[in-house]
Amino acid sequence: MKLIIVESPTKAKTISRFLSGDFKVESSYGHIRDLPKSKLGIDVEKNFEPTYVIPTKSRKRVNELKKEAEKSQEVILATDEDREGEAIAWHLTKALSLESAKRIVFHEITESAIKEALKNPRDIDLNLVDSQQARRILDRLVGYELSPFLWKKVFKGLSAGRVQSVAVRLIVDREREIEAFKPEEYWSIIATLLKVKSQILNLFEAKLIKKNDKILDKLEIKNKEEADKILNDLNGAEYKVEKIEKKETRRQPKPAFTTSTLQQEAVNKLHWSAKQIMILAQQLYESGFITYMRTDSVNLSEESLKSAKQVIEKNFGKEFSLTEPRRFKTKSKFSQEAHEAIRPSNPENTPQDLKDKLDAKQHKLYDLIWRRFIACQMKEAIFDSTTIDIIAKNYTFRATGSIMKFDGWMKAVGNSVSDILLPELSENEILELIKLLPNQHFTEPLPRYSEAALIKALEEYGIGRPSTYAPTISTIQTRNYVEKNEQKKFIPTETGVIVNNLLVEHFPEVVDMGFTAKIEDDLDEIAEGKIKWAPVIREFYEPFHKHLEEKYESVEKQTTDEETEEICEKCGKPMVIKHGRFGKFLACSGFPECKNARAIKKAPETIGMRCPKCNEGDVVIKRTKHKRIFYGCSRWPECDFASWQNPKKETAT
Repeated sequence: MKLIIVESPTKAKTISRFLSGDFKVESSYGHIRDLPKSKLGIDVEKNFEPTYVIPTKSRKRVNELKKEAEKSQEVILATDEDREGEAIAWHLTKALSLESAKRIVFHEITESAIKEALKNPRDIDLNLVDSQQARRILDRLVGYELSPFLWKKVFKGLSAGRVQSVAVRLIVDREREIEAFKPEEYWSIIATLLKVKSQILNLFEAKLIKKNDKILDKLEIKNKEEADKILNDLNGAEYKVEKIEKKETRRQPKPAFTTSTLQQEAVNKLHWSAKQIMILAQQLYESGFITYMRTDSVNLSEESLKSAKQVIEKNFGKEFSLTEPRRFKTKSKFSQEAHEAIRPSNPENTPQDLKDKLDAKQHKLYDLIWRRFIACQMKEAIFDSTTIDIIAKNYTFRATGSIMKFDGWMKAVGNSVSDILLPELSENEILELIKLLPNQHFTEPLPRYSEAALIKALEEYGIGRPSTYAPTISTIQTRNYVEKNEQKKFIPTETGVIVNNLLVEHFPEVVDMGFTAKIEDDLDEIAEGKIKWAPVIREFYEPFHKHLEEKYESVEKQTTDEETEEICEKCGKPMVIKHGRFGKFLACSGFPECKNARAIKKAPETIGMRCPKCNEGDVVIKRTKHKRIFYGCSRWPECDFASWQNPKKETAT
């Protein structure tokens, strides 16, 4: 009997379906060794040697795997193909005292992939192990050394992290840009025109773009007075077609998903968190429905390309199929450690075919992945685009329109493009002006980060890697450094701002985007075997530790207390507002002698409408303990109205 060990019981169950009775597949239930929780676990004097322990929750499983390994003629480690999976395999050899275990890797859990992997075992890649170990040690050093500093200088319960602190900085910096932004007024002028000699009503709109053949800047018409002057200038003007330009345009599909683009697309379209998306993707992968979901490659296997062509011709028609496969190149300079994009393991399994095999959320995500993959191998969409320039005195207006000739790949993902129709016109044709309207606008600041936008920013800056985006975003919310507003955009909490300010002022290297990206590059080079891990740790740690010791002496405790007029009911001393991990609270100024404390009651945020159930209370915004927004009645518990959807928006529709 041969023993195969994987990380997950679902993965073990899927692999078991493809193998004969000669194999037994068992799960380690994730990592079975880690750094200790109660202490640093790293000997900084001995080349940063880590001390690993088997957590209590894993000891029983380790003993069971040891017994299975002892009675097996061969042990095969089939953990995931990335650095984390390689590290789990290495830790298994240490915990189970395996001397000759084989290592196999595969990108998809299918019968052919498993059997091919078993034919080509390899040794554990110690470079990948070293890279994962270096990341773990770096993060432990930053967290275990910087967090106590925050407790001493600010308040207890705070934490800092090499990647999470940079993510918080991005959100805080964006919020400050928004606060400092000063909107500028500008105006646009739209003409509604009519083709005169026509059997049907051919109305269309054109926007003012030029004056005296000079293109008008977006902000050129600064106020109503300037707009009114242009309207007066155009009084009685003749509107004549000056130029018509028609051309065919083609739109190419996007490549199959990477981890980052899958998270961005699913956040935007399905409105789930990155964490939830990755949990569902993991389930689909371990059940054998999609390929490995942690990747930043857009490559596709030759076998999958052939399969895609067959599926396209069968489901959409030969006119949608390419004569040669379309291949994409990864644009990100930070791309690493992946072999193939995320795609269906078997493209012939359409979303409709799997409707009864997947739950509702799994099915939605599979549908998104399948359609994106199929679309990337379909012909481009073709449009007829028309641009019409219309002159009126010394002003030029422009109308643009397009008509889809061939939907191509859009047929797979759903055509979200509406045709903008323009009437058939000829040069020098005179048009009738129906109305000329000025429109007031104001410039807007950059928007707050959504989960999708934050993931995109982290990827562009080279901060973190595919496997770290979701846990980083989850951590900064759990730590109460950021929260989501009603529009599901991130805003920093007071705690997040306080911690960010201190780190930016005193530990700029920890929250510097360039520095953090360099560390990621170093980790990549360790994975490729180009450099050793210990010198990378030393280069960071020694100046960081020395700097930290200096800051313990020079930085005074941050005073965040705010005086109030309230009196402590236990000792009679004034109450003050203090900051804690979960925000502000009231505490006695006589602490530690008097430990009286209580929550600050905040006035509920209303949405400006009466409760639709009782018509007496106001609808207020509430949050679950996991910070999810819902809507309830201000008279609760007398009125139990509650809704996940904004009732004001529902009423409007």
